[in-house]
Amino acid sequence: MRAPAPAYAADLNESTIDTAREVIGASLADAWVRVGEVQLYVHPDGLVEAMRALRDAPGLEYQQLMEIAGVDYPQRAERFDVVYNLLSLTRNHRLQVHVATDEEHAIPSVTGLWPVAGWLEREVYDLYGVLFSGNQDLRRILTDYGFRGHPLRKDFPMTGYTELRYSEEEKRVVYQPVSLAQDFRTFDFLSPWEGAGYTLPGDEKAAMPQAKGAQTPLSADTIVKADAMQSQSQTAKASSEPYAKTTAESTADTGKGAPNPDAKPEPANPDVVPSKGGQNQ
Repeated sequence: MRAPAPAYAADLNESTIDTAREVIGASLADAWVRVGEVQLYVHPDGLVEAMRALRDAPGLEYQQLMEIAGVDYPQRAERFDVVYNLLSLTRNHRLQVHVATDEEHAIPSVTGLWPVAGWLEREVYDLYGVLFSGNQDLRRILTDYGFRGHPLRKDFPMTGYTELRYSEEEKRVVYQPVSLAQDFRTFDFLSPWEGAGYTLPGDEKAAMPQAKGAQTPLSADTIVKADAMQSQSQTAKASSEPYAKTTAESTADTGKGAPNPDAKPEPANPDVVPSKGGQNQ
């Protein structure tokens, strides 16, 4: 029995690009196959008509808008790419449509073709700051009220601009500018591979040569071969050695004690009658 859905075929990529060039026309800036998927680069002015053609034209029929994603390239004049991921149910084929824009120029909304684009465009606006003309509800959707900036931009600081915390003095949650006790760049992290260039407080073992194969913070020039140091090595002392006895004149000094000279065998219990067998015999 054949599967109800058509099998994905990689040979559809080239024919899809040819068909897209015919139906989109001058609005298609470029097209190629990358990582096994078709990528179309469309001018913003012709985005809506291009998306309608991709949805309705025979041989394409990309009925579903699966996702709208944003990409930030700060070095470019048009720093943002808005990527539309389309799926054709009848052909079992996926396609990406890229549109480039900047912080000021809005790109047309496709909510008239796919109503689900309303929330997807709000995500891109919230996280990247891309504007969409024609979206009737373009407001933040993931960040909090009063949030400043767009957190997925490459130039957005990792700590943000404001922090939320509970104030014991005011007995409520407060927003305030981020104040770091120490800049992240001044932390001195210990590398597990190379080791620190200094001896940590309390790490006396760092100054002692170690056995073969053991990790050591010393350089190779200062390490003495373990074979030559085995004869000088000593067994580690117990923590109670300063308080231990070095001589014992009798067993009482060691805690062992001596048998009582007046001890006699305990009398047999008359109530206990030995018998053969049983659980403990």
